[in-house]
Amino acid sequence: MQTSPDRHEYPAHWEADVVLRDGGTARIRPITVDDADRLVSFYEQVSDESKYYRFFAPYPRLSAKDVHRFTHHDFVDRVGLAATVGGEFIATVRYDRIGADGTPASAPADEAEVAFLVQDAHQGRGVASALLEHIGAVARERGIRRFAAEVLPANTKMIKVFTDAGYTQKRSFEDGVVRLEFDLEPTDRSLAVQYAREHRAEARSVQRLLAPGSVAVIGAGRTPGGVGRSVLGNIRDAGYSGRLYAVNKALPEGQKELDGVPAHRSVRDIDGPVDLAVVAVPAEHVTEVVTECGEHGVQGLVVVSAGYAESGPEGRERQRALVRHARTYGMRIIGPNAFGIINTSPRVRLNASLAPEVPRPGRIGLFAQSGAIGIALLSRLHRRGGGVTGVTGVSTFVSSGNRADVSGNDVLQYWYEDPDTDVVLMYLESIGNPRKFTRLARRTAAAKPLVVVQGARHGAAPQGHAVRATRLPHATVSALLRQAGVIRVDTITELVDAGLLLARQPLPAGPRVAILGNSESLGLLTYDACLAEGLRPHPPQDLTTAASAADFHAALSRALADDRCDAVVVTAIPAVGEGSVGDAALAEALRSASAAAPGKPVLVVHVELGGLAEALSAAASTAPQAGSDNPPQNAPSPAPAAERLPTTEAPEGAHLIPAYPAAERAVRALGQAVAYAQWRRDAAEPGKVPEYEDINERGAAALIDGLLARGQGLTLGTDETCDLLGHYGVQVHRALPAPTPDAAAEAARDLGYPVALKATAPHLRHRADLGGVRLDLTDEEQLRRSYAELTELFGAPEELRPVVQRMAPRGVDVVVRAVIDPAAGAVLSFGLAGAASQLLGDTAHRLIPVTDREATSLVRSIRTAPLLFGWRGSAPADTPALEELLLRVSRLVDDHPEVVAVTLEPVVVASHGLSVLGASVRLAHPPARDDLGPRTLPAY
Repeated sequence: MQTSPDRHEYPAHWEADVVLRDGGTARIRPITVDDADRLVSFYEQVSDESKYYRFFAPYPRLSAKDVHRFTHHDFVDRVGLAATVGGEFIATVRYDRIGADGTPASAPADEAEVAFLVQDAHQGRGVASALLEHIGAVARERGIRRFAAEVLPANTKMIKVFTDAGYTQKRSFEDGVVRLEFDLEPTDRSLAVQYAREHRAEARSVQRLLAPGSVAVIGAGRTPGGVGRSVLGNIRDAGYSGRLYAVNKALPEGQKELDGVPAHRSVRDIDGPVDLAVVAVPAEHVTEVVTECGEHGVQGLVVVSAGYAESGPEGRERQRALVRHARTYGMRIIGPNAFGIINTSPRVRLNASLAPEVPRPGRIGLFAQSGAIGIALLSRLHRRGGGVTGVTGVSTFVSSGNRADVSGNDVLQYWYEDPDTDVVLMYLESIGNPRKFTRLARRTAAAKPLVVVQGARHGAAPQGHAVRATRLPHATVSALLRQAGVIRVDTITELVDAGLLLARQPLPAGPRVAILGNSESLGLLTYDACLAEGLRPHPPQDLTTAASAADFHAALSRALADDRCDAVVVTAIPAVGEGSVGDAALAEALRSASAAAPGKPVLVVHVELGGLAEALSAAASTAPQAGSDNPPQNAPSPAPAAERLPTTEAPEGAHLIPAYPAAERAVRALGQAVAYAQWRRDAAEPGKVPEYEDINERGAAALIDGLLARGQGLTLGTDETCDLLGHYGVQVHRALPAPTPDAAAEAARDLGYPVALKATAPHLRHRADLGGVRLDLTDEEQLRRSYAELTELFGAPEELRPVVQRMAPRGVDVVVRAVIDPAAGAVLSFGLAGAASQLLGDTAHRLIPVTDREATSLVRSIRTAPLLFGWRGSAPADTPALEELLLRVSRLVDDHPEVVAVTLEPVVVASHGLSVLGASVRLAHPPARDDLGPRTLPAY
């Protein structure tokens, strides 16, 4: 790369792959001296009008001087970036640092002129918007705080790129030119714009994969069997609505069909566009296939071929090369080692997977990283007997395999606004970007339920998954996901149980549960299960085993009409004897009663009732639909007329009633729905991050810059820690070193009695239970005696590192921590101090920045929280002061990403006010790109 002495090292970390507005991808990278020919070729393909808009005059070709200027950069004061597809430029952007007089300058000048040029064929794809995000991030990294751009008034597209970016800007008009000046500091609006563009682009990229107009299966074998031939048959048998092609380079000359599907030896031979290619060839031949697909204009790939990262280091490198190669052509990949994708929409009917049967159409979106788990989930949702059953089906299904490119984050972007999906179920073995996943999950959960089960919770991620390392335990990550509205479950069974309830029934308005049924024992089991899940059950209503369908109907109707009831669990056991209720009649009775009060959820716990689950899950009533001579597919046989209540056809959109084979499973699903409904209500009023007038953000920034000038990272000393925290209104009680008894006495005189004497050696620090602390020392005699006791018990003063500190008012000891995790981002933690809380793991967490509502819930979310609120007659602690402390620490870490760790231990929360008795802070230079940076796909 560039070797001139006036140039800085090539900034490889500026390279990035981005998803464009139409769902395709492009690569953004710095322009170098090696790009002269590419630049000339690019410029020749730009229209005269676009050239005029760029240079404000006719400019048919670039001179040698222009080419040199636009390809030679120092990567500090002069920077150029290019967006490429297939290795060729499709757009460029550059900035030149300028001084106050508008002439070229160097630092400390913090303004630069910026200009774009986009090839006409690629205008309207959002290329310029993506380039603006990236050149803005580069400029901020190089100390530039403001961009200026001069644009002709007729160049409305470029003016819109600048004005829509969301930055704070000024606009003027002089000499026939529009001059725009805008600050590069991210604003709430610029981040909202960035996230909205990210959403549209990534959702569109998944939509192109799930609803293609044409599909080619590459590697469809000439003989029956094999992966490719199976996928081809599955697509054909599902009735795919688009154009389908079979591709196999070993086909004999002249063979034009394979299983009735048009066949070709290469994708290049297909006359017409191919939107999606399913690749089922050996791994060593995939590169050749990707090249052919890219040159033919294929938009996306589903790679079912194995032999990649799951097979070891060599396969991992092969996987990286696959992703890089596909992105070169602007293609996205599902896989490799993928099970496939399914779209049950009647407009698509795509089964590009290894599943031999298409699941029933429905409203559940299903994502699984594992093919085996994907099969199990599809089977559970498809099956009607034995366990949770029903006709609630799938809208779309994605099994990502090694998820080298398209991940759960991308699919969440699609499902968020997908009108065919009401509930999202996800099986995840790893979360590559927990920070982004949490952000997307919070937005999705506010609109539709998101249920997640995570595999590999207690070990490393599967070999095929490239994920960021995290220092947070799984329990902490799970807690953070729950705060984002994710319904976290532990097993596949619970995933399906919760999903079917949420897909079929309304959300409960509260935790009050009515229980009714024909078994007293089953009702009591359900009652106990409700208590265990934190619900508030009413005493079970026993209808006795002689209850008829009409009795069930009347009891359910009364329960649903009761304002003190938020949900109903119906328990049913098989009855023996003449006149006992039949499955179909009971199902119709429950359905009709539920339909009359559709605002409350109804669940059924059934025991060995073979037909009840099927009858309950019937789409309308147990009778055939009007105008149909045949019963619905897979519907149960109609019950005898004597067993059925007189019915009318169910209204369109009537709720289906989920049935469960065990009370615990039904109640657990209901408890998850209750918690999620409460989260939805709370999310409607998310709270705010309060402003405090005494916070000195600039003073803290100056102190941090000065401290970091010493090195890459450091743990602050006591005085520096107190100074930094003091800028944010956090006052730390001074602790004076006491290396000798005389020094301890002098420190006590300075601080004033009563005092505490504490050993701060690592093995004794914060361990009052070991005896390394003496409290309430009221005079020098007590202090010297305690000093002698400590040294006699634990060793010489240089080993103990004793300090003297003024006594704080008695209260509850707590610990406040904040840490920057490389994967999850900034996390605030809170718990009571002491070994018991540590052993129990009784610590709560929130993502930073924390709002006032979140601070309140954080204090109350630990199991030992009653100790703060007057447990057993003790004085209640000043929790408002504690919440304010949490908010101030959150603000410090959010305002200054250089603050990578804060620990306040102990914090004594008294009846009035609190005292911070110990504090530590660690600083480090922030990464060049953070979550406020430009959109980018995971690097390979």
